[in-house]
Amino acid sequence: MSWDPNNQGGFTEDTKNVADIIRQATKGFKNRRGGDKSFFGIIVIALLIIVGVYTAAYTIPAGHRGVVLRFGKYIKTNMPGLHFKIPFGVDDVTKVHTDKVDTESFGFTSVKPGIRSRFEKDPQSQRESLMLTGDLNVIDVEWIVQFRRRDPKKFLFNINNPIQTLRDISESAIRRIVGDWTFDYVLQNREEVNRIFKEELQQTLDQYDSGIYIVNVRLQNVVPPDEVKGAFNEVNEAQQEKERLINQAQETYNKEIPKARGEAERLINKSRGYALERVNRAKGETARFVDVLKEYRSAKEVTKRRMYLETYQEIIPKAKQVYIIDSQQQTILPLLELDKIRENGGGAK
Repeated sequence: MSWDPNNQGGFTEDTKNVADIIRQATKGFKNRRGGDKSFFGIIVIALLIIVGVYTAAYTIPAGHRGVVLRFGKYIKTNMPGLHFKIPFGVDDVTKVHTDKVDTESFGFTSVKPGIRSRFEKDPQSQRESLMLTGDLNVIDVEWIVQFRRRDPKKFLFNINNPIQTLRDISESAIRRIVGDWTFDYVLQNREEVNRIFKEELQQTLDQYDSGIYIVNVRLQNVVPPDEVKGAFNEVNEAQQEKERLINQAQETYNKEIPKARGEAERLINKSRGYALERVNRAKGETARFVDVLKEYRSAKEVTKRRMYLETYQEIIPKAKQVYIIDSQQQTILPLLELDKIRENGGGAK
């Protein structure tokens, strides 16, 4: 027996069946001509006993809870299994499934559920899905809410029409969330929107003490309205092109800048080495000059001759031809043919 939220009292399905049986039996006895009244009384009592036994026992299926009412007042909640109650409509039992996950869809309706489900938008769904973002853009949002009836007593009695209440709270929450953010943020951060949406929806349902537990909420489709899809696609393509150019520039930057930095570092290190070499060479030349000056001051003639001979020894091997010019002579006379001597192996013929 499934629970009907609009059934706030009266006979249950089992009670109605038993009432029909008694009514038919009574009608059959009334149609009899004559008959023993005592026998009729026994039959009526037997029927009452059978009906009492039949209506006193009931079974709560797995995954359900049984909410027991006595003259419309809540008594207890039974777990799955075989139970007994006071018959003849004194106790009434409403079975509520608590383990099954129900799904409510928003912004679209399922025309043909299955592996390849088919959905469509009716005027009500269209009004439900159109929202205004924080940057004053219109967006078409479709979403689903999955929930369980965690507390059967609260679900049945604390809220009138809990499913419609869930739908109203869900629509109010998602409109507020979308209205706080920009169009692009909602499109690019669905998981964040889902998380905040679920937390806010559960918090509101807990404040109402509804007995409903939100299993999951998920944005199914977030798109611009059909009237502006063309313009939106052009903007989206331009943004993608912008991202591509930025990524390409970043790639070139990552390739060229480290290379330039490496080349600059190499030139700096080379300059530092050259500067160090020049400084050390200058220091060496200075030290050598100081030593020569010291020797020169102690023995001027010897040092002057030594320096002259050392310089001459350094220059002569580089000379190809040596000429001696006499002030009284009109022509140049070669003194030594050093280049020829070098070409002949260094020996004079």
